[in-house]
Amino acid sequence: MKYLRFEVDGIEKYGLLNQEEITEIEGSIFDSPSETGTKYNLNDVKLLAPCKPGKIVAVGLNYVAHVNEFSGRDIPENPVIFIKLPHTVIGPGDIIKLPGASKRVDYEAEFAVVIKKHCSNIEPQQAPEYILGATCLNDVTARDIQKADGQWTRGKNYETFCPMGPYIVTGLDFTRLDIKLILNGQVKQHGDTSMQIFKTNELISFISRFIPLEPGDVVTTGTPEGVGPLRPGDIVEVEIEGIGKLTNRVADE
Repeated sequence: MKYLRFEVDGIEKYGLLNQEEITEIEGSIFDSPSETGTKYNLNDVKLLAPCKPGKIVAVGLNYVAHVNEFSGRDIPENPVIFIKLPHTVIGPGDIIKLPGASKRVDYEAEFAVVIKKHCSNIEPQQAPEYILGATCLNDVTARDIQKADGQWTRGKNYETFCPMGPYIVTGLDFTRLDIKLILNGQVKQHGDTSMQIFKTNELISFISRFIPLEPGDVVTTGTPEGVGPLRPGDIVEVEIEGIGKLTNRVADE
């Protein structure tokens, strides 16, 4: 299934997508929602970020080739965890705003999963029962600020720095999904989930041992090699096999 969140006449709704047709649903997407019978054409609505996470738990340096992009780094022995806050989230078609405080803002294409129920202190093999589905995410980063600070909170948490979408897709096999970042029509990043150092189920288990995860929280699993700068006027797309394409435009703040 493909869950989506959308807006019609200023009203926020949730739905299920079948080709170009949206079937509106009511109730929580995390607890057996029901169809209302109302249908919309995909082209007639504004897509929003597919959920409203309480927190985005992110993973750095989770692809060997990406680690090697940063000289002097060792392969991590444990997942490198950081947080992106809800105010960073935007949806498909929204504008990534480049803050005046940064001279280098980078794209990072990532595969992300959405949690469907309270998750605490679980084993890796239990993780699938806590996952609603998967989505595309762009972990936008003020790289110069990240490097200057020596930790990642400020550089990862400017407004608009977490585009997500377009859908939450259920039932995917996460073992080997193709991931691309396309900038102005050119592929800049290309990898797949089999290249992760720590796999999705391992990450959820690891995180759950010190951060309880709640319905709607997002775990994003790191970026392949090829990160690079965004500039005003750019069109940036994250495309993941089986999910779709997340497209955003870039502008100065």
